Amino acid sequence: MANQFKTGMLLIMMTSLFLVLGYLLGGQTGMFIALIFAGVMNISSYWYSDKIVLKMYRAQPLERSQAPGLFDTVDRLARQAGLPMPKVYLIPESAPNAFATGRNPEHAVVAVTQGLMNMMNQEELEGVLAHELGHVKNRDILISTIVATLAGAIMWIASIARFSAFFGGSDDDDGGLGIIGVLVVSMVAPIAAMIVQMAVSRSREYLADATAASITGNPNGLASALSKLGGFSRSRDHIDASPATAHMFIVNPLTGKQMMNLFSTHPPIEERVARLVGSRPPSGHFSGNSRQENENAHSAGTTMEDQSRSFWDNLS
Repeated sequence: MANQFKTGMLLIMMTSLFLVLGYLLGGQTGMFIALIFAGVMNISSYWYSDKIVLKMYRAQPLERSQAPGLFDTVDRLARQAGLPMPKVYLIPESAPNAFATGRNPEHAVVAVTQGLMNMMNQEELEGVLAHELGHVKNRDILISTIVATLAGAIMWIASIARFSAFFGGSDDDDGGLGIIGVLVVSMVAPIAAMIVQMAVSRSREYLADATAASITGNPNGLASALSKLGGFSRSRDHIDASPATAHMFIVNPLTGKQMMNLFSTHPPIEERVARLVGSRPPSGHFSGNSRQENENAHSAGTTMEDQSRSFWDNLS
């Protein structure tokens, strides 16, 4: 019930941004058109947003015969998490990353890139997959996918508004605010959409990390995987990702793009690793060799999960 309320609130917030942009772009007529458009988007984002995101990244469905090891790992982790087996998709990208999507656990999808499969050992891969199943278990996937779809639409409309402003802007007689108003709000709207993404994603990443440690009983794998992903993110090879969907990935696919870092949808990887291992190593990396580190990580993961869940619940 709480997640339904949160989803409804996010749809209302995004719809409001649609209406403001529509008003500034075309006055009352523009606002009416935006209302219709927002209604269509809200319905389609609930039923088809997962398909839209998967198609955006050219993700291909996998059969068990194509990747039996991957399927066995996902199946085992899903059973440990008390979840039905999700569909598994492969993204043909050399950059390592992953995300989960779908309406609910019964219609969930876990998508991984080819680069992730090539880079991770079994323990690390289990950590990443458990993180994505953590999002499914915590019912983050519908909210994050809807936000991705609506944020993308808002950014697209804002671009149209900026373009139209140079050719006359909105109609002042119909209630529009003119060229200056269109330009200002068309620049503010995408930032507002990013802020909503940040509010949705940051606390949920900590919670999914902690849930992953609970599912596997071993935070070492995810901590090591995050350290690898953090190191790779400083290279030049990145997924050609849309800012609207960046919050869905396990690590920010836009890392390295300075402007996007100002509105990062993910908490720092070093902080995530430190929370997993229950201490803050000087280097920001995880060694994974100490039994005490394991015990600290389990304790810290439980505390982190409680705190993150409390933070998110307070938003409602």
